[in-house]
Amino acid sequence: MNQINDFIQRLDTCPMGNAGWSQFEDICTEILEFLFVPPLRPAQRQARTYSGISRRDAVLPNRNISVNGLENSRNWHHLFQELDARMILFEFKNYDNTEIGTDEVNQALNYLTNPMGRLAFLVCSKSPNDQAHIRRNTIFTNERKVILFITKENLKEMLGMKERNEDPSDFIMDLLELFYIQHE
Repeated sequence: MNQINDFIQRLDTCPMGNAGWSQFEDICTEILEFLFVPPLRPAQRQARTYSGISRRDAVLPNRNISVNGLENSRNWHHLFQELDARMILFEFKNYDNTEIGTDEVNQALNYLTNPMGRLAFLVCSKSPNDQAHIRRNTIFTNERKVILFITKENLKEMLGMKERNEDPSDFIMDLLELFYIQHE
């Protein structure tokens, strides 16, 4: 698929840090929509709360309350049932020199209000540090909310799955199950 190669090239050439934050957010949102819409709904970008205090990078509504014959909706249906994942939250972190740590995890946590559900993703240009992993474990222990990390390499893997006519949401389920296994 030519579109998949284009996505990968754009992802690989996106500058890290402040120089490419907007470009990173754009390409990642396009990839997520390519991978998951449908069954999810198109992203609401820069979605703000009514007061304007909170701004979420991208939210993809999950209307898969019941599985209605769409094979690729089973995972999103499961996530809705297990984590009340009505609104799938994605925060983008295109950091260069700065580490992705507890502050970024806490930001995602603050966005996980009851109507959003208990599932969020940090889409990262590099792997989060150990403290970020520890913090998300603590959040799960205390609040039963799940924050998963998706790297650029993970996005490429899901694009490869799509190219092979596999369901990229299976990778999301793999990430969740790995999180549960590693949780302490």
